[in-house]
Amino acid sequence: MDSTLKFERIKLVVFDVDGVLTDGKIIYDSQGMDMKAFNVQDGLGISLLVQAGIKVAFMSAKGSDTIRRRARDCKVEIILENIEHKGMALKKLAEDLKIDLSEVAFVGDDLVDIRAMKICGFPIAVANACPEVKEVAVYVTQREGGSGAVREICEVILKDRGDWPVIIRRFSS
Repeated sequence: MDSTLKFERIKLVVFDVDGVLTDGKIIYDSQGMDMKAFNVQDGLGISLLVQAGIKVAFMSAKGSDTIRRRARDCKVEIILENIEHKGMALKKLAEDLKIDLSEVAFVGDDLVDIRAMKICGFPIAVANACPEVKEVAVYVTQREGGSGAVREICEVILKDRGDWPVIIRRFSS
C-alpha cells in the first residue's frame, strides 16, 4: 500500500457487487432465481463504515433482489443497479451527494469497473481482480472478493481515520 494515501479523506465507498461483495459466482435455482453468497465479516465491516458516517453504495451492472436484501442487512441506503456505464453513474452519485470525486473510493474487480476507478480518488481492486483493474488501483487487497476483501478495505479506512480503537473497545467491553 502507498503510505502517502490518506484513507481518512474518504467520504463515500462504492462497492461493485459480483466479484467484490461476492466471489463472482452466480447460482440460478430451478425457478431461474439467482443466489449469491456474501461474507459475514464483510457485512460487519460495511455496517461499521456506515456507523462511522461514511456513505456506502452498492453498484452493479445487474439488478437483483439479493443485492437489495444485502444492502438492507448492511444498512446501505444507496443501491445502483443495471448500470452500464459505471463511470458516469459514479460521477452523478458524487454530484448528488455533494462529495468531490477525490474523496470517493470505488472497489472493483473486472473491466466494467475501470471507468469508475479512473475518475475516483481511491480506486481499489480486490486480490482476484483482472490485471487491467489492478493496474488502475492505488490499493489491491490481500484477500479476494467474497472472502474478506471488503472487510480488509473497511478496516484500512477506519484505522486510518482513527476509529478502530473505539470500535474495538465497543466490542470488547
